[in-house]
Amino acid sequence: MNRNTPPGPGYKWVALSNTTLGVLIATMDASIVIISLPAIFRGIGLDPLAPGNIGYLLWMILGYLLVSAVLVVVLGRLGDMFGRVRIYNLGFLIFACASVALSLDPFHAGAGAMWLILWRIVQAFGGSMLTANSAAILTDAFPARQRGMALGINQITALAGQFLGLLAGGLLAAVDWRAVFWVSVPVSITGTVWSYLSLRETSTGRPGRVDRLGNLTFAAGAGILLAAITYGIQPYGGDATGWTNPWVLAGLTGGVVLLLLFCHVETRVADPMFDLGLFRIRAFAAGNVAALLTAIARGGLQFMLIIWLQGIWLPLHGYDFEDTPLWAGIFMLPLTLGFLIAGPLSGYLSDRFGARLFATGGLALVACSFLGLLALPVDFDYGLFAALLLLNGLGQGMFSAPNTSSIMGSVPAEYRGVASGMRSTFQNSGTALSIGVFFSLMVSGLASSLPGTLSHGLQAHGVPAGAAEQAAALPPVSTLFATFLGNNPIEHLLTSQGALDHVSASQRAALTGHTFFPQLVSGPFHHGLTIVFGVAAGMAVVSAVASALRGGHQADADRPGPRRGNRGTTASRSTPVRQQPPNAG
Repeated sequence: MNRNTPPGPGYKWVALSNTTLGVLIATMDASIVIISLPAIFRGIGLDPLAPGNIGYLLWMILGYLLVSAVLVVVLGRLGDMFGRVRIYNLGFLIFACASVALSLDPFHAGAGAMWLILWRIVQAFGGSMLTANSAAILTDAFPARQRGMALGINQITALAGQFLGLLAGGLLAAVDWRAVFWVSVPVSITGTVWSYLSLRETSTGRPGRVDRLGNLTFAAGAGILLAAITYGIQPYGGDATGWTNPWVLAGLTGGVVLLLLFCHVETRVADPMFDLGLFRIRAFAAGNVAALLTAIARGGLQFMLIIWLQGIWLPLHGYDFEDTPLWAGIFMLPLTLGFLIAGPLSGYLSDRFGARLFATGGLALVACSFLGLLALPVDFDYGLFAALLLLNGLGQGMFSAPNTSSIMGSVPAEYRGVASGMRSTFQNSGTALSIGVFFSLMVSGLASSLPGTLSHGLQAHGVPAGAAEQAAALPPVSTLFATFLGNNPIEHLLTSQGALDHVSASQRAALTGHTFFPQLVSGPFHHGLTIVFGVAAGMAVVSAVASALRGGHQADADRPGPRRGNRGTTASRSTPVRQQPPNAG
């Protein structure tokens, strides 16, 4: 393509296909490691259940999410200033280089884990460049009547990538742990070359200075807060979680203080990175609140379903623990199918009838599906379970595409990059927060009953009291991660202690079989599950209320941006919001 000529009518489809590939590979790599961690830890020679290695495990997952949550708004702002396509293309290049480095890990044990964590952070930096600017590129490329459809495809691809990553990780880890990272190499290299050759800047950059103090306070505040939440999940002293750890409490307090300082800074500078004035737009504010709460609920659903399937349901139905990661991804496909069906369709329809009806109705379906999952027994009938997952996926698809279109269409054209980054920040922060929120709720539900249940169950099968008590002293978070990683913690613990040498052959077969551990923990686990899904249902209801309050109109995206008052504060707009037809809500 001649870069000196205006893009033709077919350019919008080039932009859609390339940005969809970008967000697909970025979000797949956010989750592909989750399922593959057992193979990765075996490949680099680390015991995933050793207490000292829980930190490696958490940072392998959360490092990518934390960077994505912290940097997307900064990179969206840079896209507004220096060109969205330029920042997007650079992101593809960084992502490709990090993918190559990850597949070439030369170290073992702790050093090998640190290599992977550090390059995952670099990869997340590139992925953040992709996700922060993709929606803005599409909003520039597509006319308003097709924008919801385009953003719907892009957004649903991003969400589906999180679940497709689980399936791909299970398949590739069975081949070789490095294959988990190899798959990103040809895709990211192809995407890099394609984006540099085909994408064009269709909007003029908005000159401005980099908001250094805003960048610093936001990155430090969000990073410290999310890091504190990460360590709050881990046991501390005699407690099942680390929320009483002075360092965790200091991190939570310090992170909140820095974010409050950031909000103050953003009202005092001429070119803020996080334009708080955009929250004066009701559709933008309501859409982002709904997106944050929905992301927290969705992240909790994803992790709880993996634990439920891998730790209890699949072993009860005869699947080996080593095979459960792959099959968990397969049995969760109805959720992804719901995304893929409802996302583009609701995006297309919302272009004609408005976002509020579809987004709010979708969240109502999500809340109903959570209540349905809450009512299921631990050993459920898969047909009903699959129907509830499909309903949840349909609801999230109905919400996500129209909500994204509503957010992006409500802001002035020159603010689309920062708006896209702010939207991604809320979504990525919700995913990171969900791990802290829902793992803590589950651990709290398990801590009261799991140790006693585990000790009595082991002793009833001939395990000496001392060994049983030692196994029962394993922190509940370790038990959760064992099931999350497709390990049988009973076999792992008793083998390492030599306790299996003191029981009969029949007792050994029972202890290390498919059903002992799932049956033992099903009661405590279901207690924790009711808390988790109850909270998730409540979040979905609050999200639906926020979505309904977005109003039946949106701002004219092509008019000038918010005018500035003294010291960079956003003044009230004198231009009234353009009204949509009555059926636009």
